[in-house]
Amino acid sequence: MNLRLLFIFFYLGMITAFAQTKVSGYVFDEYDQPVSFANVLFQGSTKGTITDENGKFYLESDDTWDGLTVSFIGYETLIISLDKKVNYNLKFILKEEAAQLDQVVIVSGKQSKKDNPAIDILRKIWEHKRKNGLRLYNQYQYDKYEKVEFDINTIDSALIKSKLFRGMEFVFDEVDTSKVTGKTYLPIFINEAVSTVYGDNELNKEKEVLNGNKNSGFSDNQVIIDFVDDLYSDYNIYDNYMKFFDKSFVSPLSRTGINTYNYVLGDSAYIDNKWCYNIVYYPRRKNELTFKGDFWVADTTYAIKSINLQASKSANINWVKDIYIEQEFEVVSDSIFLVKRDYMMSDFAFKKKEQARGIYGKRTTLFNNYKFDIAKDKKFYEAEVFNYDEDVYERDDSFWEENRMEALNKDEKGVYKMLDTLKTVKKFKRLYNLGSILTSGYIEFNSLPLDYGPIFSTFGFNEVEGVRIRTGGRTYFGKNDLWRLEGYLAYGLKDDKFKYGISGKWLLDKKNRFIISAGNRRDVEQIGVNLTTNTDVLGRSFASSGLITTGPNDKLTSINLTSLYIETEPLKNVVFKIGGNYRTLESASPTFSLDYNTEEGVASEIKQFESSLSVSYFPKRKMTGYGVERLHANDDYASLFAQVTRGDKGFFNSDFDYTKLQFSYTQPWQIGGFGRLTTVMEAGKTIGELPLGLLSIVPGNQSYFSIYNTFSQLDYYEFVTDTYASFHVEHNFNGRLFSRIPFLRKLNLREIVSFRSAWGELSDENIALNTTDNPYAVPLVAPSDEVYYEYGFGIGNIFKVFRIDFNFRGNYLDNPAARKFGVTGTFGFYF
Repeated sequence: MNLRLLFIFFYLGMITAFAQTKVSGYVFDEYDQPVSFANVLFQGSTKGTITDENGKFYLESDDTWDGLTVSFIGYETLIISLDKKVNYNLKFILKEEAAQLDQVVIVSGKQSKKDNPAIDILRKIWEHKRKNGLRLYNQYQYDKYEKVEFDINTIDSALIKSKLFRGMEFVFDEVDTSKVTGKTYLPIFINEAVSTVYGDNELNKEKEVLNGNKNSGFSDNQVIIDFVDDLYSDYNIYDNYMKFFDKSFVSPLSRTGINTYNYVLGDSAYIDNKWCYNIVYYPRRKNELTFKGDFWVADTTYAIKSINLQASKSANINWVKDIYIEQEFEVVSDSIFLVKRDYMMSDFAFKKKEQARGIYGKRTTLFNNYKFDIAKDKKFYEAEVFNYDEDVYERDDSFWEENRMEALNKDEKGVYKMLDTLKTVKKFKRLYNLGSILTSGYIEFNSLPLDYGPIFSTFGFNEVEGVRIRTGGRTYFGKNDLWRLEGYLAYGLKDDKFKYGISGKWLLDKKNRFIISAGNRRDVEQIGVNLTTNTDVLGRSFASSGLITTGPNDKLTSINLTSLYIETEPLKNVVFKIGGNYRTLESASPTFSLDYNTEEGVASEIKQFESSLSVSYFPKRKMTGYGVERLHANDDYASLFAQVTRGDKGFFNSDFDYTKLQFSYTQPWQIGGFGRLTTVMEAGKTIGELPLGLLSIVPGNQSYFSIYNTFSQLDYYEFVTDTYASFHVEHNFNGRLFSRIPFLRKLNLREIVSFRSAWGELSDENIALNTTDNPYAVPLVAPSDEVYYEYGFGIGNIFKVFRIDFNFRGNYLDNPAARKFGVTGTFGFYF
């Protein structure tokens, strides 16, 4: 579940400019068929738009215009007078141009590359694309202004009169009309940021220093800002693929573009004293991740002067009805083109119908004051800002008047005042608090620095505890708290026992993120649901809460765990952690045995102290906040983990001496237009003799939910090892294959393939240690004869929220009760 996406939809859906010339309408041919991708321009200008697949367009300008030019290759150009400033629902008919009928063929499928001047120009763009922009300089710096805005769109009388806004009607005083879609909208959130960006192409380093930040709307705006920044991540139009919403769209300037788009040379004109060509492009096929639009390109440097991109209506992407992008470039030293303005707007909606109400998410970024070849020391780029600077967030009006590169319009200025008023309305406060509960899972107490929750863990079930009731909470003064306490209390109706957990952590040094944490937990858990050891004292396995399982879920363990750890991050995204824990383990079920042999006989309880040292590395990870707990601002980074654990028999009367070595590597891969691949590799070695409760279990999954990084066709404890290696790979094609099958195309389904394998050994000494006469002892089997493997095929995006996986067991089919085939599923809220 993408909680950040859910956060945006709930909050913004819940509270769910005076242009001089506005025109909307449709363009048809003489046979009453829509003319897709026709050029519509204000007469005598280069300001215009392109009709969509249905021939529809909307165009507006802050200036006054008295005419339109409508054109498309193969048709006579149409010039229309505009008698009024506002002209809606016009209908234009384009006539075929007789002189061109034998020369021009307009195609919707594959386009001929021969004798097409547009493709000749495209090849020139490819040749010159490395000779433009910031890459030409050793060092660079520039000023950057960014404005993030969210708006409720399609404002109509039904919404204004709805019970939701009763008592809050004043918010509609700020309604405006979108210059892209022509829809009415109400701004409900704005964030402005001014920063200076420094870069060094020789060191391959870049650093952004925030100089000022101003926002309106919700109290914890950073979650929204990070959400937008991750979705609208920086992109380069010259790249083959551009990533938006975790999807790779084919760029119209891509070298593979000629296999994806059709191109038409539409016009030529002087722009800023540069002779430029205008090229219109549109996709060949539906349901692919493509754009339509046009761009202007200079005739000597073949650098892009301006470009607009609008996602295809049929693109396989959820919850987004429209994506619109504009980029403008300025000329430096008569030949170098640098981005001057970047505008992106998305229309988030549950339905893609034209009149469906949604939320605009906008990001406007302006660039100025470029400077080059000013070298800075490497330490400058490595130094991090660790403190929350309140001055940056409290700049006065004079600062913003001086540093805004683009003035706010009337309605944007009114948002600050409107939202300040809205926060005083009791009804809004209640709605806001409800949204906070549903998205964070915690109930906030304004009178106390305490949150109750998470509420989604209130009820659970397993065969040992029966119905499980849980209550908990955490301290919360703010998102940048230097310390935090968290705890819970649980009760099982079947075993009639209380369980609890409590933990605390304290950030002692912000610069190196030196954190000390400790906790204690007495609970029931499913051991063996992951190979790599988790030291989170409050962690609890999802598998022990399965309501319906493929077999008896009684192999549960009672655990009493006490831990103390310190961690530090001396280098960005490199985390060292050292500490120790003491645990006692015993079976929580009469039908499950953890017995092992000792010199005195058979023991059923394990007492063990162990110390560990680990290092984690997260390249390209972005974090939000400066407190003891931070939020992830992106999810497309790799994760490397290595740990050595030592069990000491001499501490606290522990039972065993041993050493464990563990390693894991998780890597997501964006494979251009072919989707997203995720790989996970794990390996480990235990030196010493250990009971079942401390060995490495190949993680099975007896639930009907698809749990990543487990083996769907394995039962719990089916394979037990002291030396192991595993490999998981999953590839989501994001509908690339289904989009080419006519009867599946409109369903926007997504195909997933997966492969999982594990190999392991178990020494004779460990087998002997764990072999007792207990009839409920687990058979000790390791996948050592051959590598165990599974494979699966999945169909995702069913009704936009459900995924079903068909899983197959590849070998070890002669094991008792081996499950050859199984079906699992999961719900998710993804683009």
